[in-house]
Amino acid sequence: IQAAWNLKTRALTEMVYVDEIDMDQEGIAEIILDENAIAQVARPGTSLKLPGTGQGGGPSPAVRPVTQSGRPITGFVRPSTQSGRPSTMEQAIRTPRTALTARPITSASGGYVRPGTASMITNPDGPFINLSRLNLTKYAQKPKLAKALFEYIFHHENDVKNALDLAALATEYAQFKDWWWKVQIGKCYYRLGLYREAEKQFQSALKQQDMVDTILYLAKVYLRLDQPVTALNLFKQGLERFPGEVTLICGIARIYEEMNNISSAAEYYKDVLKQDNTHVEAIACIGSNHFYSDQPEIALRFYRRLLQMGVYNCQLFNNLGLCCFYAQQYDMTLSSFERALFLAENEEETADVWYNLGHVAVGIGDLNLAYQCFKLTLVNNNDYAEAYNNLAVLEMRKGHSEQARALLQTASSLAPHMYEPHFNVAILSEKVGDLQRSYTAAQKSEEAFPGHVDTQQLMKQLKEHFAML
Repeated sequence: IQAAWNLKTRALTEMVYVDEIDMDQEGIAEIILDENAIAQVARPGTSLKLPGTGQGGGPSPAVRPVTQSGRPITGFVRPSTQSGRPSTMEQAIRTPRTALTARPITSASGGYVRPGTASMITNPDGPFINLSRLNLTKYAQKPKLAKALFEYIFHHENDVKNALDLAALATEYAQFKDWWWKVQIGKCYYRLGLYREAEKQFQSALKQQDMVDTILYLAKVYLRLDQPVTALNLFKQGLERFPGEVTLICGIARIYEEMNNISSAAEYYKDVLKQDNTHVEAIACIGSNHFYSDQPEIALRFYRRLLQMGVYNCQLFNNLGLCCFYAQQYDMTLSSFERALFLAENEEETADVWYNLGHVAVGIGDLNLAYQCFKLTLVNNNDYAEAYNNLAVLEMRKGHSEQARALLQTASSLAPHMYEPHFNVAILSEKVGDLQRSYTAAQKSEEAFPGHVDTQQLMKQLKEHFAML
């Protein structure tokens, strides 16, 4: 054994020696100084892209549905989150480039619209300003005019290149002492995807002038670089300089929510309400958290508060209907859902309301009504995976195994991140004796939701079957 170990050690030493001889000094310097080389796997609790690395603290997927990226569905549609970005080419084609998407109006990739620039609509004779004929050097020497011109080029014309050229000339004319221009250059770099350059500009601007807006922009850069912990530290440092600033506290809460640390997010949202008790996002998110924590009565208070504040839309009445149902206030449930259907602006919202009405029908035991509700859900939105799954369960109760299997297959292909269709396929296959298919589906269910007890019990039973064979 000793001789073999010596031989192995020598071989390894010789290999390293040969590699060192073959590599020149330039190659070694290139490896050491390559700032673009990053670790491929993030540490637990430090990434937004890996949903399983969160700290927990919130309801499980059995109670609270999750998005395709693995995060719990939040109480508020907010800008610049991954929920608004299409994950497949098919979704990208189908997603409209309008203000109805989850992306902010001023950072979507299509037409940029801002309310303040309505007066600058191009006239029939030609564009309001012909950018190709502008002498940017001349305008850069007039600071007041240059700032207004930059806003027009950046926000209205969406010409990031010309905006960046103007900002670079203007900051050079100001001898690099104007923090405002540094922020604008950072915004241009961010839009162009040059995040490290944008980070340098925002940091330089912060050294000259401490501003909340600059901190928020810098945090956006860190989030896009998938560095949520750095963004959290930046927000907390900002709170030391700007105590009680609502936007910074809200930014911390959002990051915790995206990292699946729901309990910490709820605490920060409560801090937001201490500073501003009319903050819609904080009220909605706390209400959503209480609802999924099996406290519908408390959630109802928060949603009623939104109603008192003048929020009057389909989503709010939908949530009020669900809270009333689970709080056993049946007199208000159906009227809330009726109002939600009346206020629905598109077919996706209508589908959501019909899906929830299907759950109400299941709760009161009217399975025929539930079947009709889930069918109406699919009429309004043909890609509603949850409705396919629930229809399959109703078909299984009727004894229609083949229809149930087809519906479950559709659900699992539309939403592979959901564990329910895979688990139902496993149960259905196990009943008809197809153990191999049942085991494969149970494995997929376990991948989607490792803590599901029923899946673990089914896996245990199947392994016992296989051991007997």
